[in-house]
Amino acid sequence: MRVLVIEDETRLASTLQDLLELNGYAADVCHDGEAGLDNALTAIYDVIILDVMLPKMDGFTVLRRLRAAENAVPVLMLTARSEISDKVQGLDCGADYYLTKPFDPKELLACIRALTRRQPELRNTDVLEFNGLRLEKNAFTLSYEDRSVRLSRKEFDLMELLLLNRNLVLTKESLLVKIWGYESEAEDNNVEVYISFLRKKLTHLRANVRIRTIRMVGYCLEAAED
Repeated sequence: MRVLVIEDETRLASTLQDLLELNGYAADVCHDGEAGLDNALTAIYDVIILDVMLPKMDGFTVLRRLRAAENAVPVLMLTARSEISDKVQGLDCGADYYLTKPFDPKELLACIRALTRRQPELRNTDVLEFNGLRLEKNAFTLSYEDRSVRLSRKEFDLMELLLLNRNLVLTKESLLVKIWGYESEAEDNNVEVYISFLRKKLTHLRANVRIRTIRMVGYCLEAAED
């Protein structure tokens, strides 16, 4: 899963990014409200951590504009402002949770887990299954019947997206942004290479699942024909 951190305190933003990545999340950082809103509107994030006091555009405005664009991504407001009126305003603007600084890292991670549970397709992310194929998050393994293989981080992220969106077509552009990041210099070839890696692993597993190429569009995961 990918998390967007919108926080102007450079050291805190870096700490949050490190904490998230150590716990298995991909994380991007923005240091002002305008850049944060631009990134948030790409709709590639599973959770947004949003500060209130930001340069260029405050967090409340970012959140109002995000919700006005009908983006329902879970938002955790993280701020030093602890007054009840601020919390009420944040929740009224569309925040899902409000955590004040200083915070306990364990509480922050618990909040993120709670927010992602509201999305039915993410409620059990430890194990994803499709047509006998199993992706296990804690072990980074892909298995089918009695065979299993270990995946690299990029392979895991790509397979997770395909499983969460099975039978839907994912464009190369959406995969690039979701897995490599909004500002990455990765190109279509990166996606093609990792799709090839996963196909070889599915063949090795003899899985009854395949990654189908939709010409000029992207890829989708589907049950293989007998």
